Amino acid sequence: MSADSVLLSDDTPFDLRLSESELEKTRTHLVTFIQQIVSDAEADGATLGISGGIDSTTTAHLAVEALGKDGLHGLVMPSEVNNPDVMSDAERVAESLGIEYDVIEIQPIAEQFFDAYPDAAASQMAAGNVYVRTRAVLNYFVANHENRIVLGTGNRSEAMTGYFTKYGDQAVDCNPIGGLYKQQVRQLAAHIGVPHDLVMQTPTAGMWVDQTDEEEMGLDYDTLDAILALHIDGPLSTHATIKALNVTAEQVERVESLVAASEHKRSMPPAPEPLSL
Repeated sequence: MSADSVLLSDDTPFDLRLSESELEKTRTHLVTFIQQIVSDAEADGATLGISGGIDSTTTAHLAVEALGKDGLHGLVMPSEVNNPDVMSDAERVAESLGIEYDVIEIQPIAEQFFDAYPDAAASQMAAGNVYVRTRAVLNYFVANHENRIVLGTGNRSEAMTGYFTKYGDQAVDCNPIGGLYKQQVRQLAAHIGVPHDLVMQTPTAGMWVDQTDEEEMGLDYDTLDAILALHIDGPLSTHATIKALNVTAEQVERVESLVAASEHKRSMPPAPEPLSL
């Protein structure tokens, strides 16, 4: 499938798609990046949590190209809140790539946390983050045992808006697709041969039943990417962004607030300056 056939929504405000030559350069660059990270760590390969979504699927394809089938160990880690069809997609990805993978049911592990502190278990967000952090622990548990590194699946759109769990899905050694906006991840996925149904699958963090990224963030990824590229990363003022993209002031303010509120997620934990004693 050509990357050009990855359709954006009809009202996409700004097209961030890469040319075919740029896509191939990106592919080569990311494959080399993964190889270098593993080599520098003197590791025997990588582990990757595979969810069936576009980000982990793209990262898996790149990792196999970089490290070979034996170089990647996939972990599929479903809970009771995950869509079984999506979890089946995760296994399909692993099997199509021919990599070793394990399915680890994390519900029993999460229940231990919920039983230990029932008051917090009633909070949807707190409980959802337990699932994400449990997967991070298992990723490193396997990686440490097998002398591997942990690959992350975060993209630039998620990183800038803080759409990840602190010490959870970003508790990783590297993010190969971390420099790409969501539009570009979809396009790269198509370029490297990811099946179309996975390329266009509705993004979800799988933190609770029927949860979707776009509903939680309050705007679709195409609009988010455009505002990030032209306003947060780019030179346009709020007024110019609204005019150039035909978006609302509320949408721009929403993106600004997401970026500002998540600054702590992109920084090391703060410590006071040392006293001169």
